[in-house]
Amino acid sequence: MRCTAKVLILLASLGLSGCSAFNWLVYKIDIPQGNYIDDAKVEQLRINMSKEQVRYVLGTPMLIDAFDKERWYYLYSYKSGDGEFEKRNLIIQFVDDHLALVEGDYQVSEDFMVPLEDS
Repeated sequence: MRCTAKVLILLASLGLSGCSAFNWLVYKIDIPQGNYIDDAKVEQLRINMSKEQVRYVLGTPMLIDAFDKERWYYLYSYKSGDGEFEKRNLIIQFVDDHLALVEGDYQVSEDFMVPLEDS
């Protein structure tokens, strides 16, 4: 009786560890979350743009700071089925409802400091 219990435990542990050997057979979906923002869209941003103009270019932000309505967050994460992970953030700061500062993982264009009216 003791021997059969040991054999069953051994077979169960071998069976459970064998699942990872066939991991490549299992299809895993890609999981994008948040606001996907193309670099070309960030390059369209200009200082002194209104909130409506920024929303038109980038879309609705993922988060608007509850304590500072002048700060918008665009957050994006992507996990591919094979385990690669990417995370990008963009923080937009307004002053008196006009775009003043862009921070995060994106580069603004060289013309960012030229307002739309002047270009």
